[in-house]
Amino acid sequence: MTLDSLDRAACAAMDAADPLAPLRDRFDIPTGMIYLDGNSLGAMPKGAAARAHDVVTREWGADLIKSWNSAGWFDLPVRLGDKLAPLIGAGDGEVIVCDSTSQNLFKVLSAAVALRPHRKVLILEGSNFPTNNYIAQGVAAATGGRVEVRLCEKDEIADAIDEDTIAVAITHVHYKTGHIHDMAAITARAQAAGALAIWDLCHSAGAMPVDLGGAGVDFAVGCTYKYLNGGPGSPAFLFAAKRHQGHALQPVTGWWGHAAPFAFEPGYRPQRDIRQFLIGTQPILSMALVEVGLDIHRAADMTAIRAKSMALTDLFIRLVEERCAGHGFTLASPREAAARGSQVSFAHPDGYPIMRALIAAGVIGDFRAPDTVRFGFTPLYVGYVDVWDAVDRLVTIMDEGIWKRPEHQIRDAVT
Repeated sequence: MTLDSLDRAACAAMDAADPLAPLRDRFDIPTGMIYLDGNSLGAMPKGAAARAHDVVTREWGADLIKSWNSAGWFDLPVRLGDKLAPLIGAGDGEVIVCDSTSQNLFKVLSAAVALRPHRKVLILEGSNFPTNNYIAQGVAAATGGRVEVRLCEKDEIADAIDEDTIAVAITHVHYKTGHIHDMAAITARAQAAGALAIWDLCHSAGAMPVDLGGAGVDFAVGCTYKYLNGGPGSPAFLFAAKRHQGHALQPVTGWWGHAAPFAFEPGYRPQRDIRQFLIGTQPILSMALVEVGLDIHRAADMTAIRAKSMALTDLFIRLVEERCAGHGFTLASPREAAARGSQVSFAHPDGYPIMRALIAAGVIGDFRAPDTVRFGFTPLYVGYVDVWDAVDRLVTIMDEGIWKRPEHQIRDAVT
């Protein structure tokens, strides 16, 4: 495509040739809305409402407690984990769907500390999503000061790893800028020093190929409500390599992780497989909906998803920089497509009211303090015409100063 030929019609032609385009019909996106926030909350699959109705009216309403057996509720965390595993390069029995990302990170960080009792440092990325660092600080505090958290930035991580390192716990795709860390290289560097490698896949699972097994990763966590479209607050997932199962002990020893949960023994004996990372009764209603999003992903080719992701984000960057030149936007994401995830961030001193004006115009993105407007591109339901039309609306907002209106200056609780 040449510069002269880049117009809305050219974008429509790209949509017509897109092998993933038919999957858009499996999502319920309001007419007129351009949804570019799948990196925060994925769109609702059309099958989710029917699945929720069945779980509520038949499995819960009619069958009641029998559904722990007849509907497979009790085994759902393991079954969903096995469905998710191929999307992140894991094997059967290495992934479990349960709890929240924060809880799962606490489990694996604590397990890492126990596996490396004579070491004292956990390495995380300082500019990462803050909850990861908060959780690590809590794990360190629980050791009474024996363990410390060392916060590094992207280019400092490898050099910070030494003989004192317990583990590096890095988010694969940075939540704000979208930069991608080299999972294989950092994992190899950590393990060469005798440390463990823990990865947060919240912003990569479902949006790009991930190969935990090929990289030799020790542990990983991630959520299902972003690119995997599991629904708001849907359960997270946890990966533990087979070599650690039965040896890596997590500290939250609830009854679902017991070797014989229905023996009701007075003392705790952990499962010797991935189920040892369970704690207590899981939220079955929300967990059941995770499967709807996973089934759509399993019908798509991850290589095609990644190729379209890079094309969509390249197009968006190009159009914003060409059509909004002079309006003060600075690219905050890597320019090279291979170096960023499925999102684009721009910095702007008035980013918050600009994003509010965009949302009012039907283009849904989000804002991250202090000045970042963030756009996520889920290839399963975002098209090239969506990108063109989103930038078209942004141009109008900037050219006409719509973002300066008083109603766009009001701060909401969630940005």
